[in-house]
Amino acid sequence: MASGNKLFGKRIRELREKNNLTQEKLAEILDLDYQTISRIETGYYFTSYENLEKFAKAFNVEIKSLFETKHLKEELDVEKEVIKMLKKATKEEKKLIYKIVNDIIN
Repeated sequence: MASGNKLFGKRIRELREKNNLTQEKLAEILDLDYQTISRIETGYYFTSYENLEKFAKAFNVEIKSLFETKHLKEELDVEKEVIKMLKKATKEEKKLIYKIVNDIIN
């Protein structure tokens, strides 16, 4: 199960990238330190209500949209399941999995 802060952070990153913003540019728009943006995106830190309003305005969305993370939760859960399976795989199976995934992604 993904934590709330991590999901929120992934959502902020998703919206930031959708708006073609770097962490530095978003920090400038929000009048925050870029490290704060990084900490929020990694789930290390949450933010204040005042900053939620700033995020919503910067992304041109309602505040509630910042918390629409169901699709991200499912993605994180899938990643965790894949990692669990990889831990159980033999060395040869891992090599084969790597080749398959590499062919698909690259």
